[in-house]
Amino acid sequence: MDAEMKDADTQAEIEGDGDGGGADAVLGLTGGGASVSLCYHQAYGPHDDILLLEVADDLLPDLLQGRVIVRGCPDEEAVLCTPSATYAMKFVGTSNSMFMIPPGEPSAPSLRPDITNGDVVAAAIKLAPGSIELIQTAPRLDKLRNLLRERPYVLDEDLGDGFQHKKGLYTWQDLCELVQASDSEMSDGLKSLSAVEIDGFWRTVDANSLNTILDMILHNSVLHDWPLNALPENDVFSVMESDGFMRKIVRHCLNIFGTKVDLEDRSFWSLDERCVCLQFARRALGAGRMKLGNFMDKWERSIPSGMRADIQMLEGEVLCEKLGAEIWLHAFSVADLPLTPTERFAALFRERPKWEWKDLQPYIRDLRIPGVSSEGLLIKYTRRTQPSANAEPIFTAR
Repeated sequence: MDAEMKDADTQAEIEGDGDGGGADAVLGLTGGGASVSLCYHQAYGPHDDILLLEVADDLLPDLLQGRVIVRGCPDEEAVLCTPSATYAMKFVGTSNSMFMIPPGEPSAPSLRPDITNGDVVAAAIKLAPGSIELIQTAPRLDKLRNLLRERPYVLDEDLGDGFQHKKGLYTWQDLCELVQASDSEMSDGLKSLSAVEIDGFWRTVDANSLNTILDMILHNSVLHDWPLNALPENDVFSVMESDGFMRKIVRHCLNIFGTKVDLEDRSFWSLDERCVCLQFARRALGAGRMKLGNFMDKWERSIPSGMRADIQMLEGEVLCEKLGAEIWLHAFSVADLPLTPTERFAALFRERPKWEWKDLQPYIRDLRIPGVSSEGLLIKYTRRTQPSANAEPIFTAR
């Protein structure tokens, strides 16, 4: 058993003569009948700055090599983060007595009159009422999204100088201090939120600015006869920079809407049909609810030539409902929903009290909770009913 004390003098006192031996007195026990006598250390006390932490074998290397960190603001429950995972920290009490013994060699056989068998003696400094359990949990990325939304990047912005001009902007270190997630999960979260580092600050790009950049790329593809599946990178950057667009932002836009391909020592970008069409669908629905027919006409007229709009592209982005003889739809994006299951399902059932599986599935398939399957989430948060064997199952709030 190991113990760390904040005060060096106290630590030296604990590791010194405490009328008994250290943890090696226990670790050195062999045989089923072996025993050790226990006495109080001269530094015995509550020692509230010492807690027991129960750690699985696969976490020990990270812990022993200092690759873990506890994250959380004063009003949040603390989590422990390794380089790749996040663990909730839960205190678990025990009815058994757990004595904490500082490091050190076992003492010589005791000569105290109340110990007559010549037993080895170990000295306890604290009686622990329980230990902290680590339970792998999903990273708390809702806060990351909220922080990045405080001040999205806008074309031609001027940050200026001074603290006030940096308000709402966050560096990597800032995010690590504020968001309860491992470094790896933080990186994945920034990627999923389409964030980009600009002048040391991690930011999303304003939707109108993103639309402007995409429009300019598509406009130049027509002017310069660039195929949408083979936009020459150097030419795109050159033309866009001449129009006043920052190269980093242009590359970020291409990453959002396409894939980079290297051919014969040249780099090209292939625009993804679904991503581009989806962006134009969001614009078409910006005004609110629309009849399906009117929306499809508007959408198909707006997308680039050579691309084809398909209603299946809108899974997780829009909801349809039949009112009389007409089908209406409105924007309802999974990207705007909470990332924690409890809040996610609450938001879904506020939108609709009843969900068919085909409509519900796109809004929960991104939930990733360690140790819990999609079926487990459905059982916990929904009630399933099926009027007949051939009918689609209906899900309501539990």
